[in-house]
Amino acid sequence: MAYRLGVDVGGTFTDLLLLDDASGEAWREKVPSTPHDPSVAVVEGTLSVCGKAGVQPADVRLFMHGTTVATNTVLTSTGARVGLVTTEGYRQVLQVARSFVPGGLAGWIIWNKPPLIAPLDCTVEVPERIGADGAVVRPLDEAALRAALQNLKAQNVEAVTISFINSYLNDAHERRAGEIAREIFPDIPVSLSAQVLPEMYEYERALTTCANSYVRPRVAKYVHNLKTQLEASGMRANMNLLRSDAGLMSFEKAQESPVNLLMSGPAGGVAGALWVCQQSGFKNLLTVDVGGTSTDVALIENAHPRVTRDTECGDLKVRATSLDIRTVGAGGGSIAQVNPLTGALRVGPESAGAVPGPVCYSKGGDKPTVTDANVVLGYLPEELLGGAMKLDRPAAAASLQPLADSLGVSLQQAAKGVYDIVNENMMGALRLISVQQGYDPREFALVAFGGAGPLHANALGRLLGSWPVIVPPSPGVLCAFGDATTRLRAERARSLTKTFADMTDADVARYLDELANEVAQELEAEGVPRSDQELILEAGVRYSGQAFEVALPVKRDQFTGNGLQQLGDAFDAEHLRAFTFKLDADRELVTLRATALGKASNIQATQLPTRAAKGGWPFGKKKDGDLSDAIIRNHRLWADGEEHDAVIYDRAKLRAGDKINGPAIVSEMDSTTVILPGHAAEVDSHGLLLIRPV
Repeated sequence: MAYRLGVDVGGTFTDLLLLDDASGEAWREKVPSTPHDPSVAVVEGTLSVCGKAGVQPADVRLFMHGTTVATNTVLTSTGARVGLVTTEGYRQVLQVARSFVPGGLAGWIIWNKPPLIAPLDCTVEVPERIGADGAVVRPLDEAALRAALQNLKAQNVEAVTISFINSYLNDAHERRAGEIAREIFPDIPVSLSAQVLPEMYEYERALTTCANSYVRPRVAKYVHNLKTQLEASGMRANMNLLRSDAGLMSFEKAQESPVNLLMSGPAGGVAGALWVCQQSGFKNLLTVDVGGTSTDVALIENAHPRVTRDTECGDLKVRATSLDIRTVGAGGGSIAQVNPLTGALRVGPESAGAVPGPVCYSKGGDKPTVTDANVVLGYLPEELLGGAMKLDRPAAAASLQPLADSLGVSLQQAAKGVYDIVNENMMGALRLISVQQGYDPREFALVAFGGAGPLHANALGRLLGSWPVIVPPSPGVLCAFGDATTRLRAERARSLTKTFADMTDADVARYLDELANEVAQELEAEGVPRSDQELILEAGVRYSGQAFEVALPVKRDQFTGNGLQQLGDAFDAEHLRAFTFKLDADRELVTLRATALGKASNIQATQLPTRAAKGGWPFGKKKDGDLSDAIIRNHRLWADGEEHDAVIYDRAKLRAGDKINGPAIVSEMDSTTVILPGHAAEVDSHGLLLIRPV
């Protein structure tokens, strides 16, 4: 039998999901993350989940992993010392940048420019020049190049970037410079901009390639260690990492282009949410993934996640395709505190993380967190992970009591304040990807996952007016499920910057054919035959003189007649939707992009049986609404300013068609769902919990 294993490493827990390709049966595992070496938790979890399923690691055919190694390297500024080789006269390319300052009015007064990935003392110039038409204007001076590289060697650089002007049109100089650099630096990685980002805009290309070099040594070390340990356990699977755009790339490719992994972790959740919700007919979704450290949100329209050509990670913004995911420092481990100057309650972005964790985990944590507030409110029962983890409610209450005393409120009111503030922080991120992008959140369902997502889902739905609120099965390991069901992906782009009047449909068709062949060959090299590939084509269009372009899907067959006219009309319509206006101006075709996807998994959605009625009725014949066999115990929780009687249900014993009236708690191995007073949850045929106002 063939199995696939999805693994998602979070700040607090590492989630694993093992799937039987033939039957669709799944086994899940959740183990504490090991921040000092994430691969330790991955290997321990792999052995544990394989043991649960009664299989050997050698039985796993596909290993798919969402990782935050590249992300954390950028956020913690622990990447390599990068040397940059550029064209003579362009040594300050990273300093000049785009003269953009984040923030509102007067932001330039208080904004401190972050350190450069490739500092000026590690940046050297080389005499050479490729023209704007791709022709050689000035040959590469190899003697000067060797001298410049020796200067970098004296700076003890740990990775080298080569980014020459206009190399996206002709990379001959970069390729030769790369050969020489590898002679002088045989033991460190060398990245070429024409390979990492073969597109126009010299700053974005240089910055993206430097970012690739910055995270490359650490990612390569992690991937090598992980592969070695997995193989030592007996695994012989095809090993892949999840890209920022929710595609897959092999371990070998990831070591060459790790800049495509900056949003690897959150992308798995979006992919998993889309897969499970689409089975029940939900195609317009707001996703909210709440972990121990942060919350990631995204928007899915008509079963297509929004994609951006820029990836933001901390202060770094690079040109790499990723899902449009926004992150806020609000999670179960977010620390609550009272500002001593203003007396205001603040939650996050500081987090207790996995070590020491919330106070209620009894692992040495001494600062009150969102998880502790949920325990005090009664939203989290005293047992997690199927009873494997006990929560210390008295300790959680003791940690929050100083906050209550400082604020002059009761313990429950203080806990509810922490809960409400973190919900407002999450809602702010959701508004960024909906309202700010021209979407009404009331027209979308809200799907919540991650270990803490279902705790806050009902409250977020009430704030946004997004119904139903959807809690998928096994929400705590949904990112791992997304990892396990994603597909190999290859992408190529070509910069053109030509007006429509200067092109013909035949020109566009020829370019698309060339790009399609390139991505198909890349996937073939990964072992995916063309018959199993899916091709996606895209065009970046702008009005002449604009500084940005709008990405639009295209079909190869449309460029046999009036394809450019169709593309122009589609661009006008999208510009009007996004920016409320369109122009009577020349249109420019800036880029063409081709993406090839590998074969999709054949995992089928499970059908949940209906409940057997009393009196011996067989399944599916009759339902009487009696959920007594699913009740764990009676409970008390705090909501709407008072304490309420509630019931805790075992999700594993719920059946299709069951309806739960709030206030209630639905408990499962990897997560806990809160149903607030005045709301009810219904279980659909695929096991989704659909929460709506009564």
